[in-house]
Amino acid sequence: MRIALALPLAVEDRLAADAVLHGHDVVARCSTAQELASRIDTVTPDVVIAAATERHLTAQLLAVCDEAGVRMLALVGGEVERRLAASVGLYEMAPSDATWPQIEAALGSLRRSFVQDAAAQPPGSRDGIVIAVWGPAGSPGRTTLAINIAAEIAAAGYSVALGDVDTHSASVAPALGMLDEAPGFAAACRLAGAESLTQAELERIGQRYRSGHSSFWVLTGIGRASRWPELSDSRVAATIAQCRKWVDFTVLDTGFSLEMDEEISSDVFSPRRNAASIAALREADRVVAVGDADPVGLSRFLRAHVDLVETVAAGRVVVVMNKIRASVIGMNPAAQVAQTLYRFGGIDAAAMIPYDRAGLDAAILTGQTLADAAARSPVRAAIRALVTSRLLPPSAIEQKIRTRSWRSRREEKARRAVRRHR
Repeated sequence: MRIALALPLAVEDRLAADAVLHGHDVVARCSTAQELASRIDTVTPDVVIAAATERHLTAQLLAVCDEAGVRMLALVGGEVERRLAASVGLYEMAPSDATWPQIEAALGSLRRSFVQDAAAQPPGSRDGIVIAVWGPAGSPGRTTLAINIAAEIAAAGYSVALGDVDTHSASVAPALGMLDEAPGFAAACRLAGAESLTQAELERIGQRYRSGHSSFWVLTGIGRASRWPELSDSRVAATIAQCRKWVDFTVLDTGFSLEMDEEISSDVFSPRRNAASIAALREADRVVAVGDADPVGLSRFLRAHVDLVETVAAGRVVVVMNKIRASVIGMNPAAQVAQTLYRFGGIDAAAMIPYDRAGLDAAILTGQTLADAAARSPVRAAIRALVTSRLLPPSAIEQKIRTRSWRSRREEKARRAVRRHR
């Protein structure tokens, strides 16, 4: 096993000698996390062992290791160091005074977990979950919610792809500060139409949102609304089917309109502008229906919700009311919104997202998720609670310690090795 170290000198000397005695190859001994991060691609370790201090462990090092498919283990000497490791997104830890056999045991348990996961789900058999985010006209917060749902699922240790299926006003790319000259989802649809869409192609046309704890793939939307014919219903369905095999979760930002325009067209075989959104909703395992929590937004949502439940089964719909605030609703706004939804739409148990202008502005300004731009925002906390309680499978909810998806990182490492030898 090839091992790289980022440790204080005394600990480094002890563990390096022990690792060699146990038959391992120490390929790097670095004094800082920054130094090790710059050498990962050169030394290509299998495992990085870092002390949980600000000098030796950073979010940048964790992100570089994630991209290279390198496992990481933090050595912690107390609660302060444990919290520091958790704050950058690393939950695989061992005591700082652990002997090498103890460290090998910790690494071995992670390796066995990976092998068991791979045996339970062999390559090519992955059946990922698809979540579509929909809302009526009026900017209720579809894109913001889709982006941060993807981020929170990724932070829980799953591989995630975020796709922009909105044929009216695609917004994911500018919200994350990404280029959209070559829209990823439209390119995927074209390949799907030619029966050439593969997981390798998805990674080629996708962009990566990089974060120390919640990185995910992004398939950007069409930059010009006139390109909507590229997203036919059959192509969208085929692309979603391939995404299920690619990642654990696919989050889709859809358009607002559910109008079926066949009745106003003489050619029933011509493309439909809203077909992409409707296909995404029908293919989704969960539909997050978001509305704006003000009198106008509530009225729009209740009218459009009738069309939504005619398109997808009501049992798959999770209702979310966004921008909850007393200034437009009155005292106890969450209770008033819940009462209105139940009285006029028969909607019960809707999730409530508060309004935090400062946090949302910070995310837009920096082109980041709320987890990165405003980690303590009440909006982020509410979305994380929504993901944990309503969108993740029960097994993930019961987990007390987040586990990383070694499968995706090892697959990426293998692909990088193949590219280097070409």
